[in-house]
Amino acid sequence: MRVRRSPLIRLVGTGASLTLAGIGACAASSGGLKTRTVEPVHADTAALRKKLDSIADAHHGIVGYTVIDLESGARISRRGDETFPTASLIKVAILVTVYDLVAKGELSLDDPITLLKIDQVPGSGVLQFLHNGTIITVRDAAWLMSIISDNTATNLLLDRIIIRRVWAKMDSLGLTHTRVHSKSFLRISSVAMDSSAKYGLGVTTPNEMAHLFELMAQGKAVNPAADSAMLDILEHNGQDMMLQRYAGGARAAHKDGETDQVRTECTLWYLRNRVVACVMTKENQDQRWIVDNEPQLTMANMGLAIINAFGGVPPAPPSP
Repeated sequence: MRVRRSPLIRLVGTGASLTLAGIGACAASSGGLKTRTVEPVHADTAALRKKLDSIADAHHGIVGYTVIDLESGARISRRGDETFPTASLIKVAILVTVYDLVAKGELSLDDPITLLKIDQVPGSGVLQFLHNGTIITVRDAAWLMSIISDNTATNLLLDRIIIRRVWAKMDSLGLTHTRVHSKSFLRISSVAMDSSAKYGLGVTTPNEMAHLFELMAQGKAVNPAADSAMLDILEHNGQDMMLQRYAGGARAAHKDGETDQVRTECTLWYLRNRVVACVMTKENQDQRWIVDNEPQLTMANMGLAIINAFGGVPPAPPSP
């Protein structure tokens, strides 16, 4: 959960309030679940599995993955039911829980949240640098948590929704190994200290996180409108050094996570087929915080193999 390059966000402060320019406009832009506009392809999943396993076998660390073709239902995996540390990938589960509570009328995206000095934590994000008393909304925090992995925004949301509600929501979806343990950079807040010490911020399996993305793509994680809104948020994630690195600008809703020994990412690609791919690594020997470290290159090559297996990046639709 180190600081990393993030998409530029223009912050305009007025007194104790904060406007996140462009975020609200993006949030309002979603309109229905995304649909493909080209004919699907029949991927050779046996060949893809062989290619992905060869990349994983060469990696100095442990690699698990799950790939789902949402058009045919075909699935392949490696260590699919094995638990992995999530790093910031667990923030997708938090996002889903926020939108579930909104759908139930227990929370509003427009609810204000006041940022205090005690709330600010290091690592990714911009809220750690803003002044005491800054006011944002639940919607703002959800966007910041998802597109630049803002740790302070994550903690503000967890304060509002309560960690155990994330567990309950994941249980309701059958994701019994998907857990957030504590607030970011605040192990003292952990609700499962032993698991927190072992896995860090969160834990999941490749199969479970891939299924969560599958449910969002199907409009079944919360409801079609909420799932569409969440996928729209995740399409604005600016991290492109792992699965997206060689993806040729393929449209994708995705979330990543990074710690010294961990790199994770799960994505919904809108190719000729809609494809969910979740790759998780742990116990990585190369722990350098550079673009070309081994786990990031491993995941980049896996992303390229998946894109190619499904016919590459489809042509852009004609302009109206």
